[in-house]
Amino acid sequence: MRRLAPVTDPDLLVGAATGDDAAVWRLDDDRALVVTADFITPVVDDARWWGRVAAANAVSDVYAMGGRPLLALNLVGWNAAELSNDLLVEVLSGAEEIASEGGFVIAGGHTVDDPEPKFGLAVVGEVHPDRMLTNTGFRPGDAIVLTKPLGVGVITTAIKLGTASEEVVDAALTCMTRLNDDAARIAVASGARGATDVTGFGLLGHLGRAAIESGIDVAIDFAAVPLLPGTRELAEAGSMPGGSRRNLEWADERLDRGGHDELDVLLLADAQTSGGLVFGVDPTEVDGVLVDLDSTGHLAAVIGRATAGSGRITLT
Repeated sequence: MRRLAPVTDPDLLVGAATGDDAAVWRLDDDRALVVTADFITPVVDDARWWGRVAAANAVSDVYAMGGRPLLALNLVGWNAAELSNDLLVEVLSGAEEIASEGGFVIAGGHTVDDPEPKFGLAVVGEVHPDRMLTNTGFRPGDAIVLTKPLGVGVITTAIKLGTASEEVVDAALTCMTRLNDDAARIAVASGARGATDVTGFGLLGHLGRAAIESGIDVAIDFAAVPLLPGTRELAEAGSMPGGSRRNLEWADERLDRGGHDELDVLLLADAQTSGGLVFGVDPTEVDGVLVDLDSTGHLAAVIGRATAGSGRITLT
């Protein structure tokens, strides 16, 4: 991406330079468009659940900017020779369920023939230019709040290996299909300015990039980071996605492990699908934020603190 010419239009409020979750284009003083696209390969065998997960994952980028989704288009890669149209209908129906929950519309899309099936959405949303959440907005002194437990990458790997129990799978599906709309609303209402969602690059990757862009260091209390049930046991048994190891390789040069072993740090680098938000909030707002998140069904936690710095993460 560094080889591409930078875009400097004054109405492009957020572009590719900071590696944020979505692009933001100012329409006027009160409105800006939030634009993103994301698609994934199947993470579960059930077609409708895959559609739900993929749609929740794609629209999460709009919520991560503090925005409201308006319109989406399906992005489909489909092996028509091997997979029936009935299965595709199930995928699309799952996505429409998520759109209905999120109050946005899916208005068509595009399909290509692909030996490996893929599905996701291109999404357009809106946000007030003065109330955006960005990965450059974290501030020294912020308490760092995580709104969903980690472990999706470990569990989806175990699903492929056939080692995940039904109870563990159900918990992961519930987590992945929970929209980040309430979390975004609560973050904005609390005065948060810095946020990102935790997806493919894991907590260490997404929060690490945000720390660099915001000019902060972050101390993470490892014991405070919530994990989905069964995550540690499955990881100890060898269920670890390759993406998590690549995430840790990137994060390690700015990471002080604080004596934690390889498994611990790999769990923090776990490659999530449709993970939660991580955002910074003034410590005086923390109690109210946690109460509000709990009332909307989130298993949220304060996982650390931010100080002025250069993007280092320390585990305690």
